[in-house]
Amino acid sequence: MNDDAMDMTSMETALPGWLTPVSWIFVALGVISAALVLYDIYGRRHRQPNAAMGIVWPISALYLGPFGLWAYNRWGKTRSNTPGERAAQSEKDLHGKALTGSTPGGAAATVGHFIGVPLVVASGLTIAGTNLWVLIIVIALLAIALLFVFEYFFASSADRSPAGKSAGVALLTATVTVLAFDIGMGGWMLIMHFGNFMPAPTDISFFFLMQIGLVLGFLTAYPAVRALIRRRVTVAA
Repeated sequence: MNDDAMDMTSMETALPGWLTPVSWIFVALGVISAALVLYDIYGRRHRQPNAAMGIVWPISALYLGPFGLWAYNRWGKTRSNTPGERAAQSEKDLHGKALTGSTPGGAAATVGHFIGVPLVVASGLTIAGTNLWVLIIVIALLAIALLFVFEYFFASSADRSPAGKSAGVALLTATVTVLAFDIGMGGWMLIMHFGNFMPAPTDISFFFLMQIGLVLGFLTAYPAVRALIRRRVTVAA
C-alpha cells in the first residue's frame, strides 16, 4: 500500500487530548442505548411490525445515543402485538413519520461506514491524492444500495401502494435520502480532513467524530424525508 493510500490513517492530526475520554463516553452511551433498544425488541419481544426496523432502530441508537433511545420509545416502540393497537400506533404526525423515516438512511450510512472504511483503506484507491473522495463515494453507493433494499422490500405497507413500491420509486427515494444525508455527513468528513483533525479509523475518537457526522447527516436528511412523505401523502389523497 502506497503512502497516498494511507492518507486518512497516517497524517498528523490536531486533535486535543480531551477528545479521547469524551469519545469513550459518547461511544459507550451509543452502545448502551443500542443494547437497550435490542433488549426491548428481542428480549421483551416488542417486535417491530416492519422486521427491518428491528435492525434500524438499534443502529440508530448506536450513533444517536440517548436521543435515539428516546426516539425509539416515543415513535418506534411497539407496546402491543395486537393488530388494532399496532395500526393505531402507526398513525403518527408528519414530524414523527419524518423522524422515523430518516432512521433507515442513517442506519444505511452507518453500515456503509463499517464496510466502506476498511475496504477503501485496504484498496489503496485515491482521487486527487487522497482516499477521502473514494471513501465518500463508496459509502454513498453502499448506503444507496442498502436503503434501496429497505425501500423496495421492507418499507411499511402503510407507505406503499397495494401493488408495492416500484423499483424506480424505491431507487429515487434511496438516492435523494442518501444525497441529503451526505450534505451533513460528507460535509463533516471534508471539514475534518481539510481541518487536519481526521484521526485514524482505529482511534476511538474516529468513531465519536463519525457519530457527530451521522447526526449531522440525520439532520440534513430530515427535510428531504419529510418532503418525500408529504408528497406521498398528497399523491395518495
